[in-house]
Amino acid sequence: MHLQGSSWSAAVASTDGNGGRSTPLRVDAQRNLEHVLRAAREVFGELGYGAPMEDVARRARVGVGTVYRRFPSKDVLVRRIAEEETARLTDQARSALGQENEPWSALARFLRTSVASGAGRLLPPQVLRVGVDAETEIRVPQQRQAALAATTTTATTAAIPSQPDLRLVEEPSAPQDGPDDAGAATLLEVVGQLVERARAAGELRPDVTVADVLLVIATAAPSLPDAAHQAAASARLLDILLDGLRSRPVR
Repeated sequence: MHLQGSSWSAAVASTDGNGGRSTPLRVDAQRNLEHVLRAAREVFGELGYGAPMEDVARRARVGVGTVYRRFPSKDVLVRRIAEEETARLTDQARSALGQENEPWSALARFLRTSVASGAGRLLPPQVLRVGVDAETEIRVPQQRQAALAATTTTATTAAIPSQPDLRLVEEPSAPQDGPDDAGAATLLEVVGQLVERARAAGELRPDVTVADVLLVIATAAPSLPDAAHQAAASARLLDILLDGLRSRPVR
């Protein structure tokens, strides 16, 4: 999958591998960092977050040591890419909310934009987990014990009985105390507004949840070697999925 550079690559020049601020990079170091981030987005988008750092280095045309100088572990790089994609999807959802008056048009626009960007393949690993329980809820995972006490009242953002839910869950291999949980919760909230508007207008099936919408984004962008074939297949698949999400008049 070929992904063109975008605004995310321009915003990384003065951050360290852990997301903190640092001194401005030299021109060559900044260029290498942008190459690494672009390559990581492509490699992880094609192969998943299980792809080795060596593949990222080869795609970026730098030594693997260059990658590790900026990102001391793979978890740090995965978190960086996942956070950027979460922010990208949130911006796309907000744009759809603000620029489309019709609820269904807003939801469809968000889905088409997000699928076309390939962002679904790069959703944070701890976000996409769908389960069916008698009573489920969308929640932010437990952080440190002290943080849990402070956030108990805000951890639950939605509850839909007897429907698939989207949970933010901890993964042993992923960093667990960073800012990505807040970003993911914001994404769920904004996409939830799109879903609720379309449902209230009677244009979305009443059983469709935020989890379903994010699953569409994650599955409607197949990775194919030919770019034109991939775009055509993705557009066709999305049309079918959108048709399945839309409510039907009772006969």
